[in-house]
Amino acid sequence: MAKYLLLKHYRGAPDPVNDVPMEKWTPEEISAHMTYMDDFANRLVKTGEFVDGQALAPEGAWVAYDGEGRPPVTDGPFAETKDLIAGWMIIDVDTYERAVELAGELSAAPGAGGRPIHEWLELRPFLSYTPTTAE
Repeated sequence: MAKYLLLKHYRGAPDPVNDVPMEKWTPEEISAHMTYMDDFANRLVKTGEFVDGQALAPEGAWVAYDGEGRPPVTDGPFAETKDLIAGWMIIDVDTYERAVELAGELSAAPGAGGRPIHEWLELRPFLSYTPTTAE
């Protein structure tokens, strides 16, 4: 089995087919979307393919070490994940093809008007080895 991270982006990916921002959805549309996501995750729990997943709050900050005895540096003129990433899911599947199949299914979550979003999801495998300096 191999683990993959599915990232849901606010922006930075190609525009989805049903490109209506969630803040313009009705409460019923948001509820339908969340129900789809929950049902999808629950089905993967039953097959043993779900590891974890979370929606992310819009708050956040960049933080970096700024030297011994100095407070960490926060924020800056950067694109922040709070502006880019809406949530994530980790799956553990037998093949890359299965990961692609599940990402495609998750992309069909309903959005505005109850129509599938067809959003682009970033699919990234977990590193399966520890890199060495010789690599």
